[in-house]
Amino acid sequence: MGEAVHTLNWYAARTRYGQELGVRDRLEKAGVEHFIPTRRVRKSRGKATFEKPVINNLVFLRATKREACALANEGGLPVRYIVDCATRSLLVVPDKQMEDFRRVLDLDTDGGGLMDRPLALGDRVRVVKGALRGVEGRVLEFQGRVYVVVGLMESLFAKARVPRAWLEKVGQ
Repeated sequence: MGEAVHTLNWYAARTRYGQELGVRDRLEKAGVEHFIPTRRVRKSRGKATFEKPVINNLVFLRATKREACALANEGGLPVRYIVDCATRSLLVVPDKQMEDFRRVLDLDTDGGGLMDRPLALGDRVRVVKGALRGVEGRVLEFQGRVYVVVGLMESLFAKARVPRAWLEKVGQ
């Protein structure tokens, strides 16, 4: 079954190293929803900061399949879409996965609380409190801190520190 002509989907694409912010500017100018995770980095020995991609060469955009292809083929956007090996079509990132991935990369929360539900490393969990409420992922403990880890396309992962008490175990 083919994709509906007007269905908006998230697509993952690769671009050349150092081109992420230029691609973002072009997508903004074209009015295309996109996500390129970045962070502020301080230059050595200086007070000035600059924006740097968190994941090199990776761009996410939300468009119809036709629009996504036109941006690259006719618009000259310097991207190569990631292809799903099983379907041999552009890889579509489900909205919920994209939302959770964005929220985890955009916010690393702190806090504490009592934990009455035992969790094991790798358990599927849902955040039930705070700014990440509703995000689903896996639990990770590292250096005595608890994180929720969200995977995207089974090869990219983001983590945010979350109080253990804010997590509930969900079905495997």
